[in-house]
Formats: sequence, C-alpha cells, structure tokens
Amino acid sequence: MGIEREIKLALPQEQVDAAKRFFETRAGVAGQPIRLENIYFDTPELTLARAKSALRLRRTPDGWLQTFKTVGQAQNGLHARHEWEMPVSGEALEVDQLLHECDEAGVSTALSAAAANLIPLFRTDFTRTLWTLTHAGTQVEAAVDQGEVTADVNGVTRRAPICEIELELKDGDEAALHALAAELAKALPGLKPDDISKAQRGYRLREG
Repeated sequence: MGIEREIKLALPQEQVDAAKRFFETRAGVAGQPIRLENIYFDTPELTLARAKSALRLRRTPDGWLQTFKTVGQAQNGLHARHEWEMPVSGEALEVDQLLHECDEAGVSTALSAAAANLIPLFRTDFTRTLWTLTHAGTQVEAAVDQGEVTADVNGVTRRAPICEIELELKDGDEAALHALAAELAKALPGLKPDDISKAQRGYRLREG
C-alpha cells in the first residue's frame, strides 16, 4: 500500500504538442508512449463507488495489474489516495489477493462486500506519454494521457474523451510538485486543475 499524490490538469487538445515539448525540454529526452487498457469493476448497486473506492484491471506492455484505490478528497487538481497495486496472471481479477493486502490496512470492508458480485462497468483506454523529471530535488513522473472513456449502457456505447496531464510525486517534497504545476500553467495558459478522476468520469458517463 502507498499514498498516491498527483496533480491532474485538464489539457486542451490544441495544447498537447506544446505540453510534450515542455516536458521534453525539461527532461532532455523524448517522452515514452505506452498503451494502457483499463477495465473498472463494481457491483450493480455500485457498492465501491458509494464507499468512494475504485477497482481497476489494467493491461500494460509488461502484463496485467489490478489496482484498488480509496478515493480521497481532491482540491485544485491535487489527488491524494491510498492505493494497492499488484500483478495478476491474466485478464481476470484476483480479489482474494487484494483482500489480504487491504485487510492488513483495515480498509477491506467495501471490497469484501462487493467481491462476490463484481461486474465490468466501463473502460478507460489511452496512450500515456511519460517523462521522469527532477524539480528542486524532488522526483516527479509527468504524463500526458490521450484516449477515451467508454461505457456500454442498454446496448449503447457512450464515449467521453481523455486529454490530461498528471504530475505524480515519486520522491521528495510535495511543494515542488505544486511549483512544477505552476510553472507548467504559465507555459500553457489553457491548463485547468481537474478534481475528477478517470474512475469518476466513467461513473458519470454511465449515469448519463
């Protein structure tokens, strides 16, 4: 378990290239694009959503991962939440493994209640372009995400675009994360803090 701290910024489509140039200049290298395919699960009654949690199965170039997050408060684009992530053998959840990890932290109530009735609800599929930056001695992973959220509702596929920047604190002082975000906002005036996670977008898309 760890606490994920990241700043999320809504990125206008017309500023994608400028954002990538900003990070390439700071990092001194071209970004590394990877394809991420994600399936989110919950019960038909939305047990996890009501507990402000999210459960995801992700396909990466290196294999499958399952992730459980407790969704905390987001303010001015800063998201802070508990996260459990672990590899799985294929395109299927291994909930018992997650329950074991979450039991140790005392937060498995919602996941235990949902475990027997989980169904896939929506997807977020996107290309993530990554850079590792150092700002004032702090290590930050910068990402430009481009793709879409999809949800099948009564035989109709609903879609919403994903176009955003994530600045995730990997090591060091959170103040440097905010300083980097402020520097980025000056370079790209169209950026806006985004307090809505990809999971929350998926739920909202299902609700119409």
